[in-house]
Amino acid sequence: MSDTPLKCTTRHVRIFTATVEDNGELKASDDKLTLDLDPDNEFEWDQPVLAKVQQRFAELVDAAAGTELSDYNLRRIGTDLEGFIRQLLQAGELRYNLGARVLNYSMGLPRTPETL
Repeated sequence: MSDTPLKCTTRHVRIFTATVEDNGELKASDDKLTLDLDPDNEFEWDQPVLAKVQQRFAELVDAAAGTELSDYNLRRIGTDLEGFIRQLLQAGELRYNLGARVLNYSMGLPRTPETL
């Protein structure tokens, strides 16, 4: 095992083959994954939506059980999770954080109520 964890980084998802120590440092792991979700705070996360994303992450990790924790497999999980976040946004369950430092609407334009 390497002392440096593998990682998968997409726009809104970072996955590490590591655990987080009490001091906040990452410790490489052969069998644990850590999820860092939306590090730029582009979205407003309500607890039910956050729970859905965490549940989907757990399902993807369970589905990959027994496979090597490789760069490819981490990217597959990260890409699938990124697509799930897009679905939540398009369904109106997740919202952009309009107070974010940068508004780039990376998942498409925000939904707005239609005016009459």
